[in-house]
Amino acid sequence: MLRDLPAFLLVALVVVFTPGPATALVVRNAMAGGPRAAWATTAGNSTGILLWALASVLGISALVQASEAAFAALKVVGAVVLVSLGVQAWRRARRGLPAAEAPARAARSHYRQGLLTSFANPKLAVFFVALFPQFVPDGQAVLPATLTMAAIIVALDLVWFTVLAVLVSRARGAFAQRGWARRMDALSGTVLVALGLRLALEPR
Repeated sequence: MLRDLPAFLLVALVVVFTPGPATALVVRNAMAGGPRAAWATTAGNSTGILLWALASVLGISALVQASEAAFAALKVVGAVVLVSLGVQAWRRARRGLPAAEAPARAARSHYRQGLLTSFANPKLAVFFVALFPQFVPDGQAVLPATLTMAAIIVALDLVWFTVLAVLVSRARGAFAQRGWARRMDALSGTVLVALGLRLALEPR
C-alpha cells in the first residue's frame, strides 16, 4: 500500500486534469484521426509515464534533476517535438485533409508522438523525484510502490483522455461540416508550438 492514498489520489487528479502537452496532442490527434488516433496517443503517453517511473527508481530522474546539461538537453528535445507537431498541424490546416494512412501505420505514428512528448518532458523527471518518495511507506520496496503510483496516474489518464477523445471526435463531424476543421488544426498547432516554446524558455 501507499502512504496516505487519498492524498496521492488528489494529487494525481490534479496532475491528470491540468492541461499540458499530452492534452493538446490528444485533442489534436482526436480532431485529425478520431478516437483511435487519440487512444494510440494516450498509449504512447502512458508508456512514457511508466518509463519515467522506472527511471525514478533507477536514479535517472534524479540525475536529470541534478544535471543542468541533462535537463537542458531534454528540454530542447521536448520543445523540438512539440513545435514540429504544431508545424505539422499548421500544414494540415493550410492544405486540408491528407490522404488517409493505413490504420496500423497511423496508430504507430500517433503512439510514437505520445511517447516522445511524454518521455522528452523533463518536468516529468522532476515530478517523479519530488512526488513519489513522499508516498512510499517506510521500509517498503520502492519499485512496487512507484509502479503502483504510475499505474494509478496511467489509469486516470486513460479514463480522462478517452472521455476527451469521444467528445472531440463527436465535435469533429460538426466542425468538418461547417468548415471549422482547418481552423481547429491551426489552433491546435498554435497551442503545441506555444507549449514547445514555453518548455524551451522555462527555467527549472
